[in-house]
Amino acid sequence: MKFKLQILLSHPAHFMALGFGAGLSRVGPGTVGTLWAWASYLLLSLFLGPAQMAGLIVASLFLGVWACARTAEHMGVADPSAIVWDEVVAFWLVLLVWMPAGFMAQLAAFALFRYFDIAKPGPISWADRAFKGPGLMGGVGIMLDDLFAAFFTLLVLALWQATRV
Repeated sequence: MKFKLQILLSHPAHFMALGFGAGLSRVGPGTVGTLWAWASYLLLSLFLGPAQMAGLIVASLFLGVWACARTAEHMGVADPSAIVWDEVVAFWLVLLVWMPAGFMAQLAAFALFRYFDIAKPGPISWADRAFKGPGLMGGVGIMLDDLFAAFFTLLVLALWQATRV
């Protein structure tokens, strides 16, 4: 934990990649990062419209590739569990598309996203393996599997919505 705290505070890229500290959780850092994403999205949406939120997500995606690559390199692990910026950006994307939605629908989105992120079925597993490695390509890999998880979450939510009509 001490090593992770030192990493968190040693560089702005690490602070971002570790989800402003959410990734330091000893239990389920990806889940804690996704909860942080949910809470921060709700707060940010009070001040930002959908277009501004989309701009923030795009900027966070590109900055995240750099921040995650740099942090993974400094931690000496291809995709450390403490890096949660990928969950943050991907879940922001889910909420941007899914909102407005009630609490239970948001909870369903959260549960689906966590399922796809943890289980990594099909293409998510491929993306997780295909881009491992040093440098920016490793950062792309860290971010990409969660974007796939976001896509499948939104696909299931859209199918669910279509059957309710």
